[in-house]
Amino acid sequence: MKKHLVICATFFLISSAFSQTNNTSQDTLSRDSLKNTLINDSSKNLSPDAASLTNLSSAAPTAKSKTNAESVFNKKTNGVLINKNNSPYKTHFVTDGLVITAAVATTLAGYTLIKNKNDLTPAELATKTKDKLPFFDRGIAGNYSTQANKDSYILFDASYVIPVAMIFINKNERTKAGQLITLYVETIGITGAMYTLTAGLVYRSRPFVYGDKAPLDKRLDKGGQRSFYGGHVATTAAATFLTAKIFSDFNPNSKLRPYIWAASGILTASMAYMRMQAGYHFFSDCVLSAAIGTATGILIPSLHKNKNFEKISMAPEMINGNAGMHLTYRF
Repeated sequence: MKKHLVICATFFLISSAFSQTNNTSQDTLSRDSLKNTLINDSSKNLSPDAASLTNLSSAAPTAKSKTNAESVFNKKTNGVLINKNNSPYKTHFVTDGLVITAAVATTLAGYTLIKNKNDLTPAELATKTKDKLPFFDRGIAGNYSTQANKDSYILFDASYVIPVAMIFINKNERTKAGQLITLYVETIGITGAMYTLTAGLVYRSRPFVYGDKAPLDKRLDKGGQRSFYGGHVATTAAATFLTAKIFSDFNPNSKLRPYIWAASGILTASMAYMRMQAGYHFFSDCVLSAAIGTATGILIPSLHKNKNFEKISMAPEMINGNAGMHLTYRF
């Protein structure tokens, strides 16, 4: 839990720094890119007059139209989009900051509830029998594996890294690193908040409580009373499906899209399998956890969707040797 909070706080600070850097540097990049494009056109006897070049260059940073990430380079016109907000998402520092703060506060409240749970008494332990479980969970009851538990933490830790790594590996995403890290922190924060609050309020014994493979003191400990629902599975699903969603939105024509979505499902299923083998969650816990995590990973970026993205794009264009602007609006 503590590691979860530290990671959220750290990446939120990083995203804030990136956002400030991107905002101050993007105007210069847009103006320079446009000027270089027009200069290259001049070598092909398509150069505009000096006044047009000056006007177009100065207009670049003030354009308000949202741009299409697929149209950053237009082969017909050698045009460069001049709007700086070429992202499928729209974030707001204050609004998203408040959401993240609320998520962290809820996580702390849930963590307090978890810490204050009661241990099982020997009499209560005696009532934990498989026949009282739903038929689809009985096959998991009694499972206990310390190795499976250790293995699950490898994937759990990796799930925190995967979205951030993809942001910096993919060149389209890298230009909006600050914004995307904000979405990442928000997704992980909300996932953690929902899990800790639920785990703190709901008493459901873990599968290892129903067998004799685990030590008696572990079966009686309050830590065995939070099977519902699985934080590891939910976090892995949220992180990996967030990665797939962001990649798809920034790279709509990439042939890798179906593989990344498939990998997200495989990693989530692998985590669920390990948690069931370890005896920490039932089948029903894992199904619900995967559904919640997947929904969170997809919905958070969807709720931040830039409504004007892919509708308006603008680029310089040469028509009969004259410089102009090409404006496209998709209905």
